[in-house]
Amino acid sequence: MTTPPAAPALKKALTPLHLWAIAVGLVISGEYFGWNYGWAVAGPLGFLVATLVVTVLYVTFIFSFTELTTAIPSAGGPFAYAHRAFGPIGGFVAGYATLVEFLFAPPAIAFALGSYVHFLYPAVPVLYTALGCYAVFTLINLLGIKESANFSLVVTVLAVGELLLFMGLVAPHFKTTNFLAHPVPVTAPGVFAALPFAIWFYLAIEGVAMVAEEVAEPRRTIPKGYGYGLLTLVGLALGVMVLTGGVGDWRRLSHIDYPLPEALSVVLGKGSRWTSFFASIGLFGLVASFHGTIIGYSRQVFALARGGYLPGFLARLNGRQTPHWALVAGGAVGVLALLTGTTDQVIILSVLGALVMYIVSLLSLFALRRREPDLVRPFTVPGYPVVPLVALGLSLVSLGALVYYNLLLSGIFLAGLLGLLAVFLLLGRHRQEQLAVSS
Repeated sequence: MTTPPAAPALKKALTPLHLWAIAVGLVISGEYFGWNYGWAVAGPLGFLVATLVVTVLYVTFIFSFTELTTAIPSAGGPFAYAHRAFGPIGGFVAGYATLVEFLFAPPAIAFALGSYVHFLYPAVPVLYTALGCYAVFTLINLLGIKESANFSLVVTVLAVGELLLFMGLVAPHFKTTNFLAHPVPVTAPGVFAALPFAIWFYLAIEGVAMVAEEVAEPRRTIPKGYGYGLLTLVGLALGVMVLTGGVGDWRRLSHIDYPLPEALSVVLGKGSRWTSFFASIGLFGLVASFHGTIIGYSRQVFALARGGYLPGFLARLNGRQTPHWALVAGGAVGVLALLTGTTDQVIILSVLGALVMYIVSLLSLFALRRREPDLVRPFTVPGYPVVPLVALGLSLVSLGALVYYNLLLSGIFLAGLLGLLAVFLLLGRHRQEQLAVSS
């Protein structure tokens, strides 16, 4: 009797510092652009309220999510948790939502990268830069996870330093009267409409779960990576948003993809060396997130293919134990989104996927607590069940608001889910008894 070949396995090479860099790097572009669209629908005060609500959502969610990630350290992340809790269909829904989140975040970041380059060099088209980013960073990721993580560490440290520099430059020019000027009434509809853009401040931090299978000592390392990463992001998000709103007319910044360089140009002048310098190194924050989300979607595609949800060739690894076909396939989807979407639309689609994934993951937490009380849980969410219930309630409210204000995009998301689920059921994949999901 021949022994069946082992399922493809990823290399364990990541440290707590790597995880901090990946966690912060995945998200940090959200501090550079995207959030400012929230000003357009709610004004600075209404958006501040939305940001505080979303900060509570992410603090409670990451506490809850860390329990799942340390108990089930799989490259599938939410797909693995939902499959274990609810079976193949639950795994499919979580996997689809996670793919939408991580496949549609990179095009938005690539648009911003192109916009920053265009801000510096107006002759360079935004789209060409964005497409070039996909080619370059897919090649970097093909080198291997340790090399990719080291690259993330360098650019993330530079990006954090740059945001601290930005806050130092604009803080002396902050005026409360500017922040409160041109007031927009703080209303529930305005706050709800701003929630997707507040979520952009933190979106994708949960992508650390996608590399959990590549972490040395995951049960000790992952809580540290998540905790330090979230603390860093909360400080940066609130600091950047409040200070930027007080340097001039916030309405001027509410519809562009490069609000921070523009804010500096208001304060220091467009010809200032600091403005040009910041716009140049501002690319580091966008690069960190773009690179991190590529790691995230490639591991999710790999895990779904390894589990039988996607074509098997997407689970193949190259000589450096990197899922090369998953990288290429995810990049192809991103390029299509670049050619057909706009920044705010792809942000909303990405946030839709994230919120559905958060809800399924939180439900998985409750189900596994009930069904597998003896599962080894190196980290348990403090304040259970209140903390995950707060996260679940805020996620449901945020999803409801997002759907209400974006019916067309929500319909597209739902149609994609139902269509692919129908194919999945017709192919009979849900009846497979052996799915390669890590226990």
